[in-house]
Amino acid sequence: MSAVAAQPAIEARDLVKTFGTGETLTTAVNHVNLQAQFGEMLFIVGPSGSGKTTLLSMLSGILRPDGGSVTVHGADLWALDTNALADFRLFNIGFVFQDFHLFPRLTSRENVAIPMLLQGADWDAAMLEADRDLGIVGLANRATILPVKLSGGEQQRVAIARAIVSRPQILILDEPTASLDGDTGRTIIAFVKEEFLNAERCILIVTHDARINEFADRIVHMEDGRITAREKGTE
Repeated sequence: MSAVAAQPAIEARDLVKTFGTGETLTTAVNHVNLQAQFGEMLFIVGPSGSGKTTLLSMLSGILRPDGGSVTVHGADLWALDTNALADFRLFNIGFVFQDFHLFPRLTSRENVAIPMLLQGADWDAAMLEADRDLGIVGLANRATILPVKLSGGEQQRVAIARAIVSRPQILILDEPTASLDGDTGRTIIAFVKEEFLNAERCILIVTHDARINEFADRIVHMEDGRITAREKGTE
């Protein structure tokens, strides 16, 4: 067993997150314990408002928990200072937001290249890597197009290419099929699993789309901020 596979990709212990105060206090995530392993595609599923995206944000270093801890590839995520956390996320975690977060004035190629440029790659090398991954997601002919001229499915694939361009060990997708029809959604998830997942990588997906559950290696169910069930995938 490799050193990577010997430890969880992500481990959450007793995670808590609340919003509001007094009578408006809401517990979005309520003492959640979770492990995601290298070599697996793990789904977190549940109805809207169940705490899935809040949990995802804490696991990926975006939202600080009120209690508990998150360990990602052996690093105590929320013990890192702001700069160290930003660097850790840049080099270890690829994130695909539900609304894509593409920069409107940058071309597809430039959007995809951003992580490489932030990591210190020179412009030409970053553009080459971006073109490679746009080709992988089937958008080689859309490299010079601005996001406004792309369909929702094309924007999704640009966001995925950006998330994988630096080959991070952790790939996290928030509601990746929310704006897609069933066939397109299944095609994208199948592509991500086939092209990205291996024994030294982990994919974590938050979704309420049961149409893609067939691709999960494991499924964790959430409701009212708690994990209510765990099951093997159906693939």
